[in-house]
Amino acid sequence: MRKKTYATAALFAAAALTLSACGSGDAGNQPVAAVSADPGATKAATVLDNPFEKPDLVLTDTTGKKYDLRAETKGRPTLIYFGYTHCPDVCPLTMNNLAVAKKQLPKAEQDKLRVVFVTTDPARDTPAALGTWLKGIDPDFIGLTGDFAAIQAGARRLGISIEPTSKDKNGKTVSVHGTQVIAFSPKTDAGYVLYGENATVDDYTKDLPEIAEGKTP
Repeated sequence: MRKKTYATAALFAAAALTLSACGSGDAGNQPVAAVSADPGATKAATVLDNPFEKPDLVLTDTTGKKYDLRAETKGRPTLIYFGYTHCPDVCPLTMNNLAVAKKQLPKAEQDKLRVVFVTTDPARDTPAALGTWLKGIDPDFIGLTGDFAAIQAGARRLGISIEPTSKDKNGKTVSVHGTQVIAFSPKTDAGYVLYGENATVDDYTKDLPEIAEGKTP
């Protein structure tokens, strides 16, 4: 297991550096991506000495129903990622890595695990769009959309920076967002492990059994 421990205050500074600008990208075009590395870029996981509190977010899921993040995931191992469906690189790679690793868990643990994808591009990521995209990755993954300001505030509580979508100099729509995955304990509902975008399928596969039990990987 590749890991290191950070103080939460230091982590906020590091998280601000880990931003990915993903282009809408038509097929065959080079994706727009600019990722700056923090000092721990070679480490897959960061174990927090002061875990994050789960954001108090009430958004809309892929069925169009309200989803209270705290209530729906209480007492369950939960992974949260902020991204968007038009991302050509980091977001689908991260979610597919999680999907592959999840399938290595026993069925009972798969059923308990909650993987939550919160869009950073709610204008385009409607409930239907999120549902279609996630169905191709893992139909049990939870997709959430809603008011951008609420999403941005929720991400900020986890030290993750996201910005409104904008056009780059070539006219492509880009969303700049942090690329961290936060793991929450089923015992405390606190976010105690952070993964950077360099985390691999093997990293998640090794760690998920312990995360499912609320242990430190």
